Amino acid sequence: MAKKTITLAAQEMDPNCVAPNSSRKKESLGTLLTYLVLGTLFGIIFVKAEIISWFRIQEMFRLQSFHMYGVIGSAVLTGMISIQVIKRLKLKSFQGDPIIIPTKPFRKGQPIGGFIFGLGWAITGACPGPLFAQIGSGYTVVLVTLISALAGTWVYGRFEKYFPN
Repeated sequence: MAKKTITLAAQEMDPNCVAPNSSRKKESLGTLLTYLVLGTLFGIIFVKAEIISWFRIQEMFRLQSFHMYGVIGSAVLTGMISIQVIKRLKLKSFQGDPIIIPTKPFRKGQPIGGFIFGLGWAITGACPGPLFAQIGSGYTVVLVTLISALAGTWVYGRFEKYFPN
């Protein structure tokens, strides 16, 4: 039996699948509980590291503090090292499938999207990762940001063909 290849490019995973997270396989209860526990721990780390703080985010955008730049920089460095380890050691997924990380071409819409993302982040003090940690910490006003993020995602999905990709 041939092994399938795990790749980060959605089109290569399943020709019928547009998004990499649109798995056709049902997750077991144990797997879902693992995701819940890991997500909760991740949220606790966000809270303790103060990266969900609107004030910390504003300090970053006003160039008043290194705190958030240090967090983001260490995440980028960790990601770079992790990708190199995966490539050089030819690591496999938990299911034993090879992991292939394809190169992605630059698209002219990326700076536009990045600008819009950064603008929303600066205005709301939240990006998608900390949203749930902020809501879980009792900042219910962030529900407006979550609903707006979901609406923006829907608009992009609906009108993607008209955007400069």
